[in-house]
Amino acid sequence: MLLVTDKFSLQPGSFSAGQLILTDVSGTQVDGDVFDELVKLGVLAFKVPLPEMDLDVQLVADEESSVVTPLSPALSHSSLLGAETPLSPASSHSTDSTIIIDSTRRRRNQTGLMDQTDARLQVHGVLRANSKGEEIFKEYETTKTLKDATRKQMVNILVADMIELHGRIPPSSVRTNYALGIVTLFPYLKDPFSKHGYEHYYDPDGNTGFISWRIKTVQRHTLASSRGPSKNVLQDGPKNRRESLLTCQQLFGEECREAISTIRHSSDESVVKEKMRATSQYRQKMVGDFDASSSVLDVFPRFLDVPGLIDQDFSIMFGDEVSQRFLAKWSTFFKPKIIADCKTLKNMDELLSGTEPEPEDDNEWDSDISTILLLLHLLPPTSRGQKKTAKISSAQATSHLVRYLKEGASMTTFLEKADTRQPFMLCIGERKKNIQRFYLIIDRKPIACKAHSSVAAFDELFKAHYVFSLSYDEALCNFYTFIQTTIYNIDVGRAKESPRVKELRARLLREVGTE
Repeated sequence: MLLVTDKFSLQPGSFSAGQLILTDVSGTQVDGDVFDELVKLGVLAFKVPLPEMDLDVQLVADEESSVVTPLSPALSHSSLLGAETPLSPASSHSTDSTIIIDSTRRRRNQTGLMDQTDARLQVHGVLRANSKGEEIFKEYETTKTLKDATRKQMVNILVADMIELHGRIPPSSVRTNYALGIVTLFPYLKDPFSKHGYEHYYDPDGNTGFISWRIKTVQRHTLASSRGPSKNVLQDGPKNRRESLLTCQQLFGEECREAISTIRHSSDESVVKEKMRATSQYRQKMVGDFDASSSVLDVFPRFLDVPGLIDQDFSIMFGDEVSQRFLAKWSTFFKPKIIADCKTLKNMDELLSGTEPEPEDDNEWDSDISTILLLLHLLPPTSRGQKKTAKISSAQATSHLVRYLKEGASMTTFLEKADTRQPFMLCIGERKKNIQRFYLIIDRKPIACKAHSSVAAFDELFKAHYVFSLSYDEALCNFYTFIQTTIYNIDVGRAKESPRVKELRARLLREVGTE
């Protein structure tokens, strides 16, 4: 700020709260923490809005041509920035107008513009690699245009790709390449009345168009997310952003798209698991994106037929020790404690009879599922949130957790009637107490469990919330939170726990400690 005030003899009152305000050419304010990132990406034109005048700042690599120019109202940004050569002290401004930013000496921006063929191939590759891309191509081939919803979907896919490759502030040349690629790949989308035909997707002169609007939306959401929760706010565990414990190199860009294609078509499960590990960071970004999260099973369909991928992703997120805690602690410690605690309660006879080694009734669950349902009765559903929903009983909440399908019944018919996105466990067998196959149902899609026992299948069910970033079912929130903090020890002290969860933990652990 001192450098600018000295150059132009500006009064301190010219600045808001004594601070220099810097914007990009679109008028978007540039914070100090992103300024250097912008410069490194090749954004070299900025503006300083002042009451008396606007200062246009043009940064270049050498002192002889780096300038700060006062703009009169009659001189538009487009006319100044559109000049073939940058203004310099030797042309129309004195050397007193020159400001040198040290970080800009390191790099000179290059245009980076593609020809039509390269731009078309780039957009074609990005859309073909996305599960929704085929729908876009089919609609265009049929109608020679795109509906508003389809166009938004296409722009969202392309912006996600350019942000992945070029950061949250893609250079103007990158935006231009994608816009050119769109109208070259889909020529009927070209605007015959504009200079280049792609300005409705991106106009570099005014930084407008569908691509710029989408980038600004993503930036607003990213900024809100980066500010983080307010002090001492406790969040839903599966939705929390967290660092993965990555032990292998991650793939991005074209390499990531090639890996996704390999995952789809390989018949070698070891290759599938290897490529899934190498794309885990991409997948976690995807499930954390509201627009993209619903298509994760379309992009990575091998979750449906290669058992063990959920457990693998969970271990990448938390490590093997955390991943193994439920199976290590359930049978030896928590299961007998829960059974003993429920024997003091009324109306538990039916579930308690199922915990016997050999339950007599074929309609009863096996010992582990019966005990899991006992835990649900100890932590019954409650009404939560500002919009109170009708409270349901523990027995009714059971169907939100586990369901039974007799061997030979139609799974397709069953899935058509499934009415919830939250995952639940589907048990298939001749009898409830003797289940042969276990599935997790998410978005009405069956994911085959690696497990051959009910307790191991439930372990996968819990982990699926984190792998796919799914909130706990409202009716099961206390139940899942207890398992999260007390058994897996995830977010201990940070997770939002009800008094009932804390009370049960104290009761079950009071004799021997937390181990």
